[in-house]
Amino acid sequence: MQQRRFIRTLQNAALTLGLGLASAGAFAQAAPAAPAAAAIPPTWAQGRTPEQAALNLTPNPPGMTALPASDIPTQNLKAPAGFKVELWATGMPNARSMVQSPSGTLFVGTRFTGNVYAVIDKGDKREVKTIAKGLHRPNGVAFKDGSLYVAELSRIIRYDNIEANLDNPPAPVVVFDALPNDEAHGWKFMKLSPDGNYLYFQIGTPANIVVQPVTHATIVRLNLKTNKLETMAHGVRNSVGMDFHPVTQELWFTNNGRDWVNDDLPNDTLHRLTRKGMNFGYPFCHQGDLLDPDHGKGRTCDEFDKPVLKIGPHVAALGMRFYTGKQFPAEYKNNIFIAEHGSWNRTKKTGYDVVRVVLDAKGNVTKKEVFISGWANGDDYFGRPADVHVLKDGSLLVSDDVAGAIFRVTYAK
Repeated sequence: MQQRRFIRTLQNAALTLGLGLASAGAFAQAAPAAPAAAAIPPTWAQGRTPEQAALNLTPNPPGMTALPASDIPTQNLKAPAGFKVELWATGMPNARSMVQSPSGTLFVGTRFTGNVYAVIDKGDKREVKTIAKGLHRPNGVAFKDGSLYVAELSRIIRYDNIEANLDNPPAPVVVFDALPNDEAHGWKFMKLSPDGNYLYFQIGTPANIVVQPVTHATIVRLNLKTNKLETMAHGVRNSVGMDFHPVTQELWFTNNGRDWVNDDLPNDTLHRLTRKGMNFGYPFCHQGDLLDPDHGKGRTCDEFDKPVLKIGPHVAALGMRFYTGKQFPAEYKNNIFIAEHGSWNRTKKTGYDVVRVVLDAKGNVTKKEVFISGWANGDDYFGRPADVHVLKDGSLLVSDDVAGAIFRVTYAK
């Protein structure tokens, strides 16, 4: 349409100057063509400079299959003295978020395969059942009163009386289906509140770095009695791990920082929600003290609430849990374990570990250290830790969505 209008304008001008239509047409043909519209980059590439694009860094491919147990080098995983890491369960492609029922069944969500698994511990071995298939990003799982809640991309569903029907699960009940359907950062991590009345989860930003709708970059909670959704925090780019402090009952959560500032900025962060309505800065401020190079102009980080810890640049901090068990040494009580999924847009890979965060009695971070390492060796890796979970016996589970497996960490004096 614009090109035809441009040619018609040239023809009218030619007639005004006494030229023929043929001459006007020739003049139009000689005119340079309008430039083609620039291609819209994928969401993960938004904010990338031409120099960064030349590095050809792209997201790590998802784990869509599970490694055979014989191909999983568990012996590579290193823990502090006294701790032992063993392969606990296998055969779960893309195994990610975990929740356990009071009777002991472990339920495992996925991001890419659309499956939900149930793991039954039989003492000397674990039996894995696929209890749901064909779901859309069923990453988040929670358990309440015999029912398994699953967070898909844009809805929350519920499987009632699930443990009595693991071989023939009932059709899910739709609990809430008015969530955004953005694929970028749309998968959910979900946590039941200590009083059992709310499901907490995140609604991530719909791109790497963008001024998001007010509905996005938030921590929200769903009231299971009224079915109303309530925003608890803003400015959270994407949290894929959260837990409640066992003493204060405050919500703590991890947050993934934006990509493409540089190799060492910004950090992923750990946050503490002390009041409703906190704002942690995205997209204007990152890690509590770094103004965004584009969206931070005219702003200050003092406008926003601060994280309690900078975890590390691009480590992809995902699942986290407070250690509430009694098996580990006493100094581990109420520590935080965080699964670092590992970087993809950094020239030298970082993360691919489980880290330990130590708090004092007032909830201040006093130390962060690597707890389990060995998933990666340089730029090569055999797996990526995605979530952690404390079993009733005090041991720690770590899910791996590339190996399609779960590891167990135990301690003995």
